[in-house]
Amino acid sequence: MRKLGTVDLEILHLAKKENGTFNEKNLENSNLKRLGVGRILDALASLKDRKMISLNDDGSFTMTQLANEILWSNDIPIWAKILRLLQIKSCSINEITDTLNINEEKISEDLEKLRKNQFVLMSPQRQEEKLVKVFEILPEGIEEIDKTETEGFDKINFEESKTSVEIMSLIDEVIREIQNSNLEIPKKDSMVEKLSKLKGKLEI
Repeated sequence: MRKLGTVDLEILHLAKKENGTFNEKNLENSNLKRLGVGRILDALASLKDRKMISLNDDGSFTMTQLANEILWSNDIPIWAKILRLLQIKSCSINEITDTLNINEEKISEDLEKLRKNQFVLMSPQRQEEKLVKVFEILPEGIEEIDKTETEGFDKINFEESKTSVEIMSLIDEVIREIQNSNLEIPKKDSMVEKLSKLKGKLEI
């Protein structure tokens, strides 16, 4: 995937909201105006050089198919779109649904899969006196989405990964129960050692 910066993302998101084409007035009426004319022009020139937008005869800009395929193509699974977006910036669920233009129910479902498979991390953050759940991509998520560049989107098996995580969690829970039990210490140590070896043999 061609890497985007946060400003690139804002501009392309604006284009998407304007049915693919935007002009100077759209930029002035958006949050992008906070950046100033110079920075906006630099960002537009960079996107044009990377063939993400094209300049029209009337001075407006149109988002190219190349740019659309990064986050908005119907050929890309929702989970992959989420990981690509989170590679650019950490987002709340509202920001994800707004940027990708996908309903919250579907986003929530795939976010939960990604979280359980340890591809994303959710952490509460205070924004404007409110606690908001913010999602960020983890190294495992970066590795997974980078692999799709060469392997496609069909290699990952969420159910298999989820099962592996659940097995590990179950073993850890049993270990904790053993350690908190009234068993004799040698017996505890023996059982914990066997379970730890089991974890190692599973290689999950």
